[in-house]
Amino acid sequence: MADRVVVFLDWQNVYNGAREAFCTNRSPHWQGQIDPVALARHLADDSPFDRELHQVRIYRGQPDSIRDPRGYGASRRQHAAWLNSPLVTLVTRPLRYPRSWATTPGRPQEKGIDVALALDFTLMAIRGEYEVGILMSTDTDMKPALEAVAGIKRSPGPRAEVASWSAGPGQRSRRLAITSRNLYCHWVGKDVYDQIADPTDYSI
Repeated sequence: MADRVVVFLDWQNVYNGAREAFCTNRSPHWQGQIDPVALARHLADDSPFDRELHQVRIYRGQPDSIRDPRGYGASRRQHAAWLNSPLVTLVTRPLRYPRSWATTPGRPQEKGIDVALALDFTLMAIRGEYEVGILMSTDTDMKPALEAVAGIKRSPGPRAEVASWSAGPGQRSRRLAITSRNLYCHWVGKDVYDQIADPTDYSI
């Protein structure tokens, strides 16, 4: 029987990482967007073992409909496109806006998304809801979750893996790693990015 693969995407981290690796500061905002199911299928297939993509879980902050109606509308249209696939589970939490937003808008912050992702990655492993969990993020707050899953004493136990963008020769590429276990990393290069990029402008 094929191992069930669940891919966990820290969306803003994945998007920002793609822009850093493959785009420029002048690139339009939709460059860096990817088709999450296409990415997840690539990650599930990137193995010599018998694996089947079971679920794609996307974690992101949700713009406020009053403070940022344009951002809210864009995110809703993007979410609708993702949720056309039955494989996708979307987890959102409201963005936190600076107190001065009404007069001098700044960059809102994600709050609670990293906790939600880390909890799901760990609890789903404990409950036996996947054989392979692939986490795509470079946020070091995810390390305790990776350590927890890697340390589960069960045979056969869940396998924790990570994924990261590969910027290419001479450029810095980052990945999550833990000291207790050598986690396999799926390096995703520009050749794959070009195939799974989503050029849709959801703000229109």
